Amino acid sequence: MVKLSETLQRRGFVYQFSSERLEEITDGPKRTVYLGVDPTAESIHIGNLAGYMLLRHFAEAGHRVIVLLGGGTGLIGDPKPDVERPLLDEATIAARAEKLRTQAQKLLGGIELTAVNNADWLTKLDLIAFLRDIGKYFTVNGLVKKDAIAARLKSEEGISFTEFSYPLLQAYDFWHLFTEHGCDVQVGGSDQWGNIVTGVDLIRRKEEKTAYGLTLPIVTDKASGKKFGKSEGNAIWLDPEMTTPYAFYQFWFNVNDESVEHYLKLFTLLTLEEIAAAAELHKRNKKSRGAQRLLAREVTKLVHGQEQAEEAESVTEVLFGEASLDILSEHARETLRRAAPHCEVQAGMPLVDALIASSLASSKREARQFLADRAVALNDQVVDEKRVLDAADFHEGIAMLRRGKKQVCALLLS
Repeated sequence: MVKLSETLQRRGFVYQFSSERLEEITDGPKRTVYLGVDPTAESIHIGNLAGYMLLRHFAEAGHRVIVLLGGGTGLIGDPKPDVERPLLDEATIAARAEKLRTQAQKLLGGIELTAVNNADWLTKLDLIAFLRDIGKYFTVNGLVKKDAIAARLKSEEGISFTEFSYPLLQAYDFWHLFTEHGCDVQVGGSDQWGNIVTGVDLIRRKEEKTAYGLTLPIVTDKASGKKFGKSEGNAIWLDPEMTTPYAFYQFWFNVNDESVEHYLKLFTLLTLEEIAAAAELHKRNKKSRGAQRLLAREVTKLVHGQEQAEEAESVTEVLFGEASLDILSEHARETLRRAAPHCEVQAGMPLVDALIASSLASSKREARQFLADRAVALNDQVVDEKRVLDAADFHEGIAMLRRGKKQVCALLLS
């Protein structure tokens, strides 16, 4: 049987850990492991998803897992290296925390999950008792060395005492879960390392016992080096109201060849042997995008369910593959109408005019040239300049007009 430490390393989940050997955390006694998420938005994004996948691997290896919702710490704000976070009101934070609870339970469905909200204990803390019983274990000298705090101290804006105190609150969370739930491992992104080891140190000093921290690398695009997140302006959300299942599928379908195998390891439950086989097939025929199709299908199924994954895949095949409109369900056709560039046309319209109306050509001269070059297809059948639109061309009121391989428009019969 493959050890969890080997699985995590081979899949790319390991960045830093607080023990001398990773096996001490993963392969010995069954532990209780927690991941914290602050409600800075109404949904997590795909950058956060890696942390949930890490929890899944721990759970499937027999460890107990906890998701901590930061209803309390979200009222303070984890220090960013460049700017103070805006303070949100309690009602907004509480509502977001409940949405994140539902999302976590869906993502980790099928495994035993404990979801807790740190507002349940942080909002009840007595200030004097907290400073005496917790604050005495920390020095300002140590706190100012933490990356985010150090960066802010060098900035013109500086850092408020509110955000300066955040590491103590996260450390208190770890101590609370240690004493109340026997939780001895905290996991998170590498940007959380300073906060995590603060909790490890608190448990060591206050309880004279050992707890552990484990971080995973920040997920980036292998080609550009950009990370996934709100600050980069490229967040892909797991909430279908914020990023549709079709757009979610398209993100994964369009990842570059440099990243696809890495993402299959991080974001799917496929075995490493299955991923290796997919990667080998991909190397032999990259144009087919087989690995990207597999990635998009598996992650969309995990997040949105089998039906939504199949629908997104079928719409993609109609838009960018060679599938015909008749494979689409009624709901999938609605998705296509929303997702694809579209325009309304009438039966009897010449193809030259349809190309202009659909913005696939900028003039009649250009449209005629495209048609003469046999670069235009209607429902995947190459057409010429003499062709006009006929009612029979439309399936449930839709026809697909294509110029070249990538320029496509859905024609809606009016």
